[in-house]
Amino acid sequence: MSARNPYATYQNNAVNTAAPGELTLMLYNGCLKFIKQAKSAMEEKQIEEKNTAIQKAQNIISELMVTLNMDIPVSNQMMQLYEYINRRLIEANIKNDAAILDEVEGFVVEFRDTWKEAVLLNRKLQHDGRERA
Repeated sequence: MSARNPYATYQNNAVNTAAPGELTLMLYNGCLKFIKQAKSAMEEKQIEEKNTAIQKAQNIISELMVTLNMDIPVSNQMMQLYEYINRRLIEANIKNDAAILDEVEGFVVEFRDTWKEAVLLNRKLQHDGRERA
């Protein structure tokens, strides 16, 4: 498969070599991709494609929930937000409501952007630490 599809090979290597923080960033980006696909499918009245895209977004939210470190105090709030997003995704799917997807997309964009800043800050701190050593 990988010999016939170099993009799939690249994606697989990117995931296998990414740092944990970057993997979370990939999950957020994937969730956003599927939300956008669901909105597009809704507009085009493609019910099956909408359903599949929303389920993929839900799977990513579930993965984010499973990987939360519950020893960190903020994780309880994140869990509640992820549960809310998951419920809203279900509701958007049932009601065929793009406005709900817009709301969820806003949350995921905010999480992704915040996480991206944290990854960049962590990378900078690690780099500065190496320069001093």
